[in-house]
Formats: sequence, C-alpha cells, structure tokens
Amino acid sequence: MALTGPPAAIPGREDPPDRSPAPPPSGAATEPASQTTPAPPRERPGGLASAVARIRVSTVFAILAISPLMRMAALRYAVPPGLPSRTGCDACGAPVGLTRPWPALGPAALCGHCRARVGPPPVTVEVAVLAAAVLLALAGPPGGALPALIWWLGWTIPAILVDLAVHRLPDRLTLPAAAGTWLLLGVAALDADPGHWLRAVIGGAGLALFFASTAVLLGRRGFGLGDAKLALSVGALLGWYGWPVLLFGLVLTFGLSALVSLGLLATRRANWSTHLPFGPFLLLGTTAALLLAT
Repeated sequence: MALTGPPAAIPGREDPPDRSPAPPPSGAATEPASQTTPAPPRERPGGLASAVARIRVSTVFAILAISPLMRMAALRYAVPPGLPSRTGCDACGAPVGLTRPWPALGPAALCGHCRARVGPPPVTVEVAVLAAAVLLALAGPPGGALPALIWWLGWTIPAILVDLAVHRLPDRLTLPAAAGTWLLLGVAALDADPGHWLRAVIGGAGLALFFASTAVLLGRRGFGLGDAKLALSVGALLGWYGWPVLLFGLVLTFGLSALVSLGLLATRRANWSTHLPFGPFLLLGTTAALLLAT
C-alpha cells in the first residue's frame, strides 16, 4: 500500500496563502466571547403622570368636601351685628343646609329654588381653599406647627369672607380658631423646645391685648374686638417660629393695609373716614410671613 503524504509542489504554481487565524501567543489572556447585554426593563409609561393625576383628583375631592362647610359658615354669620344667623335664601326663604348643599353651597352659589345668589360670590371659597392647599403643599412651614396652621386656615377663611361682607369677625369662628391653634401648638411642643410654646402664648396674648386696647381707647378709629380675637391665633402662630417672624408678619400685615388704603384713596374709592376690614390683611400677612420666613 502506498503511503500518502502532503502533496508535492507543482512547479510553476503558487499555493494559496494560509488564512487560518494565528494562535495567540503563550501567556496572553484570552478574551471571553462577547455576550449580549440584556436590555434594561422599560419603565411603565405614565407612572409619574398617573401619580400626579391621583393627587389632583384627591385635592379636588378634598376641596369639594371642605368648601361647602366654609360656605355654610360664611352664609350663616355674614349678617349685621344683633341679627340672628342666616339659615336660608334671602330672596325666597328656602332653607340652605348640608343635607341638600347643591347648588347653594357649591361653586355656583345659587339658590336651588329662585336661582338667586346665596352666600359668598361664586368660586371664591373654592379658589381660596385651592390656593391654601397649593401653598401648603409647595412651601408649607416645617415642624409640628403645620396641623395648627391648617386648622387656623379652616376657620379663618370663612371668617374673612364674613368680614369682607359685613365688617365683623364672629366669635363662633375666631374663638374656635384660637382654641384649636393653641391646643395643636401645645401638642407640637411635646416634641419640640418648650420655649416655642411659651413664645406662642406670649405672642398671641400680647397681640390680642394690643388690638383690644386700641378698640377700647380709640373706639371706631382703632381695631375691632373681632380683630383682637383673631389676633389670639395670629400671634401664637407667628410667635411659635420666633420674635423676628412675628415682627415680619406684622410688618407685612400693616404694609398691605397701607398699600390698599393708599390705592383706594388715589382712585377715590374711599376717603379718610372709610373703615376697611382688617381681617383679610391679618390672613394674608400671617400666611405670607409663615411661608417666606420659615
């Protein structure tokens, strides 16, 4: 049997080059085979948007639940001093209550029988509640005083609507606001420096005494007793965060009052003897001071 071996080279013909890959040099590390990296899991579209939508829906429901209560309070107590609380429509006498709140206690503020306007102007309460909710959510004051501020706003907003309508702050709104504010600040002081509570008590009592003294000494030229009762909670809230915050709130309050008064005088919509309600300026000045200085 003939032995086979590599074919002999044929004269005049070149062999094709060897194209097989060269072996790696000895001692060199071999690279692992490339592997396909799994793609990261895709985020569910609309996750953040759905969360924001849920927050918006809950806020709307909260406003719809709270606003009728505030409208009811403003409707009842927006009467001149000495008159009984209002219980129904002034035009037709139809009763207005929480058992059948719509549309009288809704944003339209219309009597369900005669379609006359009832209580505060349309949408005003809802806008006020929405503005308060947005401000508290975006720049609410830190610490345990936040529940006290929420309580205070819940009673003060309808009180201010009454003050704008008939120039008085009813005790049934200002005194619960003060009592609840002091109580909630006292609860917050259990986990904070007791000096906060002491400063709140001194601030509330001192500011109320100042307002009451002007009412006694100056009569109609001074502040009303309703302003003094509202100052019980205003001074406590501002004093909780320190004397500079209390002073800043008073500066904002009196500054806003002066600017509005000068604007009304310049446009001849008021004269030097015109009496302006001071409650709205207390609300705006206090809220602005708490949001800006805390």
